[in-house]
Amino acid sequence: MTDITDNTPITNEKNIPEPRLKKYTYFIGIDVSAGELDYAVMKGSKFLFHRERKNNPADVADFVKELKLLPGFMVSRAVFCMEENGIYNLHLITTLRKIKANIVNDNALQIKHSFGIARGKDDKVDAKRIANYAYVNRETLTFYNPKRPLLQQVADLFSLRNRLLTVQLALQTPLTAQATFIKKGTHEQTVRSCSSSIGAIKEDIGNIDTVIDRLVSGDDELSRLNKLIMSVPGVGRITAIQLILSTNEFKNISDPRKFACYAGVAPFKRESGGVKARAKVSPIANRKVKALLHLCAMTSLRAEKDLKAYYDRKVAEGKPKMAVLNAVRNKIVLRIFACVNQNRLYEKDYARPLRDEQPMPEMIAD
Repeated sequence: MTDITDNTPITNEKNIPEPRLKKYTYFIGIDVSAGELDYAVMKGSKFLFHRERKNNPADVADFVKELKLLPGFMVSRAVFCMEENGIYNLHLITTLRKIKANIVNDNALQIKHSFGIARGKDDKVDAKRIANYAYVNRETLTFYNPKRPLLQQVADLFSLRNRLLTVQLALQTPLTAQATFIKKGTHEQTVRSCSSSIGAIKEDIGNIDTVIDRLVSGDDELSRLNKLIMSVPGVGRITAIQLILSTNEFKNISDPRKFACYAGVAPFKRESGGVKARAKVSPIANRKVKALLHLCAMTSLRAEKDLKAYYDRKVAEGKPKMAVLNAVRNKIVLRIFACVNQNRLYEKDYARPLRDEQPMPEMIAD
């Protein structure tokens, strides 16, 4: 592994100098909570100090001023690393972006698994572990790529929509379940008692959908992506918006294989020595995306004769039904990314130019 602090030009077999990796000297790990931020500062592999500050813009700015007093500290040569923590990261990220800092906002599970066996925890220890994660992985870190303000507005509205749907289900599901178990009069009374609340929630969801549709249709890029995704049979507007948000307009994830892994629809082998088990999908996934892809697959099987014939054929060959359904989900992912990456609407009988033809292995568990 190349040392990122080495300034010696890297050469390949033809002795052509390759671009140098940027040299980072300071690594700041940050454990984020609603009220406090715990900072752990490392210079290279050496831990320097820990600070605890309030989670607000003024205290973040004061801490940055303290960092600038350190010997040889430069914002461009420092890495600020934290776990994805929703809105609790906003003050920190907004302040750091103003000074053009190198921000890493990685998945919490990914950082946690890099610790190895961990016994006990507190905020200070977690901050040190995050700083060490940034140092150890300094050559492969992916820096934070924020959503456009308009897309962030859509994301916020979409999150609110999902919360309202959760509340709606929490009210409606018990009403449906109790219908055959309690007296008819009592059931009718409970339904009447909730009807105004459920009606108001449905109205709010409809209003949010109207605003989201207006924002998407009014933006050239969002409108383009939305049309390309929805041109794939079985894919609706909610799935299209979710994919745009999850991939940050396909900037963060542009490879269908990576997205299949992210969505939990990519099967992985389970082999050890002479033991070979059937490949299975990983439970580590974005479950909302996976659920939407499942609905798309079910819709496609009803709407597309070719996919239904494929499903029936594989099941007849002895493949497990869920494994074949998962393969259908993968086919949908491949179709979506092909349309987006090639900037074209879906065509059932589309034939790629010969120079672009590459075999796509079938993603189905044995």
